Amino acid sequence: MAGERGDAFGFAPAHDVPIPYLQRVRTYYQALGYGAPYEWAHYAGVPFHPLDKPLSTCRLAIVTTAAPYRPGKGDQGPGAAYNAACKFYSVYSGSTAKDPDLRISHVAIDRKHTTAEDSAAYFPLAALRRMAASGRIGSIAPRFHGLPTNRSHRVTLEVDCPEIVARCQADAVDAVILVPNCPVCHQSVSLAARMLEESRISTIVMGCAKDIVEYVGVPRLLFSDFPLGNAAGRPRDRDSQILTLDLALTLLEQAPAPRTTAQSPLV
Repeated sequence: MAGERGDAFGFAPAHDVPIPYLQRVRTYYQALGYGAPYEWAHYAGVPFHPLDKPLSTCRLAIVTTAAPYRPGKGDQGPGAAYNAACKFYSVYSGSTAKDPDLRISHVAIDRKHTTAEDSAAYFPLAALRRMAASGRIGSIAPRFHGLPTNRSHRVTLEVDCPEIVARCQADAVDAVILVPNCPVCHQSVSLAARMLEESRISTIVMGCAKDIVEYVGVPRLLFSDFPLGNAAGRPRDRDSQILTLDLALTLLEQAPAPRTTAQSPLV
């Protein structure tokens, strides 16, 4: 009866909701024998720093959890199985003047529904260049920054996040786009976004794990209901990638308060 009523009213199917990554990872950790479930970071208050000037005059940086390709570390290509040898454990930076070779085989992305064949689906540098060329943003920072996927709250908060803030300050950026991939990545970039906002640098998280980011508590989130590893748009779909970034930039400009989430209409 309930299903018939939903059909009559045009309700979405009951399963058509964001995937509950918080509980999935808690259950996974217990299954590995850790005993207590994983404790996710969670805050009641959220820092919020509006842009100080028009976006068309702002310098933007990208923070990613993707890893530089390292020959000799095993398969890191499209469809590669999880490859722990490719993990990185400290913040790194790279030039935005060229196209970096970044891979996500080291993180727990959705390998059943995506293959990581297009880095633009998780690293939006190409789309950001188009935004700069069109005048939508002022400029791109000379460097992008890689944030480790670290399960330790202490290391992330006391080592990695301060380093991200310091490098963004050194590059005189006005705003940062943070793009996570795996569930724990979503926690890491959320913690970095909070610290950047406390340092008066505006942020936008582009993510696929809505519950994790909102549970941590961030100023702005653009949620794409896509498989993990596709937070910047559909693979091999430039229009999707441009639209996704434009939605993120609009939220960066217009969010009225912290904990503002917008959902991409793309499915």
